Amino acid sequence: MDSLLRICEIFHSIQGESGRAGRLCAFVRLAGCNLNCAWCDTAYAVNPAAGREISLPMIVESLRPFRAGLAEITGGEPLCQAATPELAARLIAEGYEVLVETNGSLDITAIPYPAARIMDLKTPSSGMCGRNLLKNLAYLRRGDEVKFVVADREDYDWARAMIRDADYPVSLVATLFSPVAGRLEPAVLARWMLDDKLDARLNLQLHRILWPDRDRGA
Repeated sequence: MDSLLRICEIFHSIQGESGRAGRLCAFVRLAGCNLNCAWCDTAYAVNPAAGREISLPMIVESLRPFRAGLAEITGGEPLCQAATPELAARLIAEGYEVLVETNGSLDITAIPYPAARIMDLKTPSSGMCGRNLLKNLAYLRRGDEVKFVVADREDYDWARAMIRDADYPVSLVATLFSPVAGRLEPAVLARWMLDDKLDARLNLQLHRILWPDRDRGA
């Protein structure tokens, strides 16, 4: 019997974030999350009841019409569901470049190579900073990304210290700084990064710039 995943939505769009921003991408958004971030921008996917169970072959088949070479598994929190690594493996076998976006609170080692892990590190303003599973940093590899969502100066200083002091391969892993919409002006975050000559990428949500009135993927 095929494995099932509880899916909130499947859609295609422009990849709005990450080092792959701007590319056509097929998205599989899973329902359910183990965290409750104060500024969550996909709150509609937090409750597992927001999704419906779909078999892995049906998920893969539903992506074909999009004709995208890039596929992202996101949430919610994808690693809350046991079949997520299997979906990533199936998409890799289909020839997709695969991204898995995770909140960083669960073990990332199950995500198969060469899928890229985009791992959030939760900043203090999220209210979930204590849930970061910092041992994940040791498992990061070339092509993975670490993202800090920043709402204020405290968040920025915390993230800057993490880059300086945390044990992860900064030279191999892209580091992204994303301002919280409505809480921190992108230009302010950019100025802090410039002043500190920070070796990181300013990560704006391109999809929200393009479609400011759209609150979900599909």
